[in-house]
Amino acid sequence: MAFEFTPERRERFEKLLTRYPHKMPALLPTLHLVQEQLGYVSPEAIEYVAGLLDVSAAHVDSVVSFYTMYNRAPRGKYFLQVCTNISCSLCGSRDLVEHIKSTLHLDIGETSADGRFSLIGVECLAACELAPAVQINDDYHGPMTKPDFDRWLAGVGGAGGDGAAASKA
Repeated sequence: MAFEFTPERRERFEKLLTRYPHKMPALLPTLHLVQEQLGYVSPEAIEYVAGLLDVSAAHVDSVVSFYTMYNRAPRGKYFLQVCTNISCSLCGSRDLVEHIKSTLHLDIGETSADGRFSLIGVECLAACELAPAVQINDDYHGPMTKPDFDRWLAGVGGAGGDGAAASKA
């Protein structure tokens, strides 16, 4: 299925282009517009963006692959990224990951069957001062403890369902 910006996003894209002397520097914000519309960056969207910016699809794909902020598959409403680097690990992120996995009935790389939660481990969130750090959508949380996570979860309506039919994110 072909991808195309909505009229509102196309207008935002056109305005975005005016901020740069050439099209290529607009790649990252253009990918943000795609992800804002779809929730992830599909192969069709990669082709579309390549055409808009006059670059190869391979180049766009390499950028999407490089940056962890771009999702290559649909994610849950709440996208949880737990830092597993040394600073966060020393401060308890591994135990926190196990707690989150058991609470949400998910493994790393899965999305809950109801589409509410996706969980991944990341090498670094560049938020060592918040260790153990968790990024939920665009917001950083930390130092995140098990009780902090449980309070956050209760605040968004709990885990719901049993997550038994989780799928790979």
